[in-house]
Amino acid sequence: MLNQFSRTRLLLGKDAMEKLAHARVAVFGIGGVGGYTVEALVRSGIGGIDLIDDDKVCLTNINRQIYATRKTIGQYKVDVAAERIAEINPEVVVHTYKTFFTPETAGEFDFSAYDYVVDAIDTVTGKIELVMQAEKAGVPIICSMGAGNKLNPAAFEVADIYKTSVCPLAKVMRHEMKKRGIKHLKVVYSKEKPIKPEDDLSISCKTGCVCPPGTARKCTARRQVPGSTAFVPSVVGLIIVGEIVTDLVGLKATMA
Repeated sequence: MLNQFSRTRLLLGKDAMEKLAHARVAVFGIGGVGGYTVEALVRSGIGGIDLIDDDKVCLTNINRQIYATRKTIGQYKVDVAAERIAEINPEVVVHTYKTFFTPETAGEFDFSAYDYVVDAIDTVTGKIELVMQAEKAGVPIICSMGAGNKLNPAAFEVADIYKTSVCPLAKVMRHEMKKRGIKHLKVVYSKEKPIKPEDDLSISCKTGCVCPPGTARKCTARRQVPGSTAFVPSVVGLIIVGEIVTDLVGLKATMA
């Protein structure tokens, strides 16, 4: 019988679709990268998804985040995402957490309940903790490296963290993973050199913050607000889903 996943089943097969329907994925951070990750996971037939993000939709998110529209400004991203998921596939089991993931909040999550973990958050301390928690639970994880200040979506690739180069964030993560004895870590990264954003106070969040009322972590607290586009973080999110889906159904392995 035809359903919303019939075209995907033509490529993956019945058994693979059943595996996806019984899988649960946690996506930490549902902004530019994570939002498209969630979208593609749900449209691929994933059965359970956890959404972790404490942020609200901001005007400046509209250029790149799938959940950001004029209508959703000021709403929590996880609430907007959950509503959209229900419109795509009401059978998906959704858990939402308005939580900023840190080593201090890691105890709120049972990583052993997940079949896959997505790191799409911005902070290095959070990324490190996610990897360590996934490692401890024996759950596969894929991490997004720097997607900001870049213009070439075709430059992104999947690699082991120890085979990355150029990307400043990947360099930091290589060092931290080696220090902690992590042997392998699947990441999506780019060798494109980051572009330095224009120093234009007329469009600076430092001087003209438009964060919604009640925003816990305003952009004014950042040392630098990166530039972004609609066509880079979205691609990173879709690459991540390609890896998750094919890993879960056992189709291929891209990492050496």
